[in-house]
Amino acid sequence: MHNDGKVVPLHKAATDQANHSPLARLPVILLQVRDKAAQQLRLGLQELFDNADDTLFEMADRARNDVEQNIFFEAMRDLRLKRKNIERGFLEQFFEAFVGLTQYHATHNTLPHTLVYEESAPRTDDMERSVAVETMVGRVLKRDGFALDQLTTRLNALLGNTLDDQHNPLGPAMLCEYFLQAGRNLGVEIKVKLILLKLFERYVLADTEQLYAEANQLLLATGVLPGLQPAPARRAIDRVAASVYSEESHNPAPADEGVQEVFAALQELLLHVRGSVAPALEPSGTSQPITTRDLLRLLSHLQQYVPALAAQDDFDLRNQLEQLLTRVSVRSGKSRIVGGADEDVINLIAMVFDCILEDRNVPDSLKALIARLQIPMLKVAVLDKSFFSRSSHPARRLLNEIADAAMGWGDCDGEARDSLYLRIEQVVQRLLSDFVDDPAIFSELLADFLAFTSDERRRSELLEQRLRDAEEGRAKTEMARRRVEQALNQAVLGKVLPPSVVTFVQDAWSKVLLLTCLKHGDQSAEWQADVQTMEQLIWSVQRHDDAESSLRLLALVPGLLKSLRDGLTSSAFDPFATSEFFSELEALHVRVLERSAETDQAATMIEVSQQIVLPDADDGTLELTSVRLPHDDAGLRQVDQLRLGSWVAFEEDEHSLRCKLAAIIEATGKYVFVDRTGMKVRERSRTGLALEFRRGAVRALDDTLLFDRALESVLGNLRRLNRGK
Repeated sequence: MHNDGKVVPLHKAATDQANHSPLARLPVILLQVRDKAAQQLRLGLQELFDNADDTLFEMADRARNDVEQNIFFEAMRDLRLKRKNIERGFLEQFFEAFVGLTQYHATHNTLPHTLVYEESAPRTDDMERSVAVETMVGRVLKRDGFALDQLTTRLNALLGNTLDDQHNPLGPAMLCEYFLQAGRNLGVEIKVKLILLKLFERYVLADTEQLYAEANQLLLATGVLPGLQPAPARRAIDRVAASVYSEESHNPAPADEGVQEVFAALQELLLHVRGSVAPALEPSGTSQPITTRDLLRLLSHLQQYVPALAAQDDFDLRNQLEQLLTRVSVRSGKSRIVGGADEDVINLIAMVFDCILEDRNVPDSLKALIARLQIPMLKVAVLDKSFFSRSSHPARRLLNEIADAAMGWGDCDGEARDSLYLRIEQVVQRLLSDFVDDPAIFSELLADFLAFTSDERRRSELLEQRLRDAEEGRAKTEMARRRVEQALNQAVLGKVLPPSVVTFVQDAWSKVLLLTCLKHGDQSAEWQADVQTMEQLIWSVQRHDDAESSLRLLALVPGLLKSLRDGLTSSAFDPFATSEFFSELEALHVRVLERSAETDQAATMIEVSQQIVLPDADDGTLELTSVRLPHDDAGLRQVDQLRLGSWVAFEEDEHSLRCKLAAIIEATGKYVFVDRTGMKVRERSRTGLALEFRRGAVRALDDTLLFDRALESVLGNLRRLNRGK
């Protein structure tokens, strides 16, 4: 049977390891140093990956566009899939480096060329990565270089080598090398790789003091160079500085002390509401608080029995938990209660959800879904107290993103539920079914949900932009129409003219003026020329008694006819109607030139006394009102507080229409609203909208972060309660 080149028979491998393996020749103390260091490095890597999701979420949250945001989301997915392989590859590289200590020679004076671990990577990426690694290595050497020098000296004394710090298996250069080699198959952008390097510095390289101290201590205990002066202990301030791994980390996860301080402050506010779930200990002292782990088991049990949407109003979490505790107490023969800290979390979450379910800004159809999230949110708050102090916590962000995406929901029934509603139902059901005690599920669901909503948001934004362009064009046309009306009325009002000329000016020449105004503006030479042509036409059909007028008319007619013909042609006016009008105009000019009593009696003339109003091309949905409101009117103030993207609810016949302000057309004073998909649903004038605000037919919606808004409201109520007592 043919053996593949990568396959080694088991008996041969065992023989080689016994007789030729360099590992077999490593001193036992060096194996202890290796294993002790590997344990610390493994913990550091696990902490790195545990925090990578949060860091990439924060970067995605600050992304400048959807493309950049998707880069971070894809990186999160790739990192989750390859995490175990990277951890294993790192430790394999680490163990191989110790094996290589027995083969090290001074001629090996350069690092392997693997710091650039993707040959196809652009040169600029290589430079960025190399600079980042050099900077990280430099910081470690500056901070812990003395202890590393001692370790290298002891290894040389133990093995009889001339090893340098750069090739020390525990040195920062080699540690970075292991990490880069282990992550060479990550399909992520250079900006993500640099973020991972900074996380590596924060969670692995920041603890090199302990790494070198323990290694030196083990070697010292076996008598390896006991006379070396010990490394000075690092100051606390240096440890803090080492944890600051990047100027880009504007919102690092709060330290445990900060989390505890925030939670302690919350507990002080919650002191007066204790006892609803965990009554005070009995005088006999027989009541025994259950552990947090047991509480999570009880909550997981209740989580499987969260009622359907229709029965949600009858579900009281605190009451259900109290009943469950009673059954546990009866079964065990001991009075079991919830501990004080856990009860505070239960009470706070319950009050936050009560506030959310009473919030008029939240669609009723969404409230039913949110109510089902109470137990999963409670469990994650019990597990992680930073849930209350950290706005970027994945569980909080998931709830806030769901509320933000569903802000435009109206009354939603079975037939009207769209893809967004179904996606949110899937998120809720997944949490109820799968969430036990690993909060990582929130990060996963948040990434998937944001990827879904970003597609919807792009589609609606495209429709909104098209709508704004159309409304701006419509407004420009409206302004031009008004300017044409003004020019027509200035020319004809109060004059006695043939009806055919009045009709021609209103129906035909108004179109010429409108096109000229839109194309060139009402200050252009073209506009002035067309207005002058209209004025000449009107003068030419009026009766004039002086002899000079006849001469002027004869001189004027050829140019006038040419200007009229050119203008009508440019506006694509009906050629047959044009020919008919010119025939009639010729007859009118003849009558003016003859100036006889018979022609005067035969001519029909009218005095133009009413203003010309051109037909409006708009759809007529804008309600115009002649009501004038004072500048400090309350309704106008509410209108002026609206900004593009603001959400409002129009209350109509027991139904509420939620829509977003997509455009404010300054020229016409029009406010245009769209639904969640970006389709136009309402338009109002500024005054009309103010009147609706005054009578309560429309109200502005608060689209700030839902959980944060509810938490602040609850804390405000607790502060007032404590002041009252």
